[in-house]
Amino acid sequence: MSPKENLFISSVTKDVGSRHPIEEMKNKLVNIMESFGFSYEEGPEIETEENNFDMLNIKKNHPARQMHDTFYVENRSFVLRTHTSPVQIRSMLKLDPPISIVSAGKVFRKDDDSTHLPMFHQVEAICVDKNINFSNLKYLIFEICSILFGKDVEIRFRPSYFPFTEPSAEVDIKSENGKWLEILGCGIVNPIVLDNCNINSKKFSGLALGMGVERIAMLLNNVNDIRDFYKSNLDFLGQKK
Repeated sequence: MSPKENLFISSVTKDVGSRHPIEEMKNKLVNIMESFGFSYEEGPEIETEENNFDMLNIKKNHPARQMHDTFYVENRSFVLRTHTSPVQIRSMLKLDPPISIVSAGKVFRKDDDSTHLPMFHQVEAICVDKNINFSNLKYLIFEICSILFGKDVEIRFRPSYFPFTEPSAEVDIKSENGKWLEILGCGIVNPIVLDNCNINSKKFSGLALGMGVERIAMLLNNVNDIRDFYKSNLDFLGQKK
């Protein structure tokens, strides 16, 4: 090899690229769930209104279905999915219990400020089997939080409402400055959702949880503005792990 060829190779391999910190965080969350026995499933980003709302017990008059919250396409027959929960619907329709799946990907809502974007990423998981209860859900979430934030992390569950889970909760962790910060939503799968997917809700129950990838990345990296992840600032992106 000539010196000229050596010089060329050296110049093009000096700076090696890396994965975007949000992609890294998404993969980490998926890997955590896979370590608990969940299988990875994917679904389309353009979803039917039925899978995105109806099958999840989100009624016609729910605010999330309004034009100012959701990106509709083709005369409201399809939407840019507002969450990755339709992947759970598709999985429950094609699989028989026991089911344990995790999904991840882009979702879309009409938000844009320092903590919200019109496009962001979610990781969601669902487990359907006999005798699933809230204690199973709490154990799983404590284990996830211990891996992400350390075994000494303080966690609290707050009662909440989601149409697709009952009971429902939001989970907070206590930050170093003493403030409680929300990290995920969760609950026991609403029997209506199981019945919609032809799963006998008198025989089976399920747990579900959803995590915002950007939200957790912000907490772990002390980032105050979610938009910083998408400004193509290589100095900023290079220091986020």
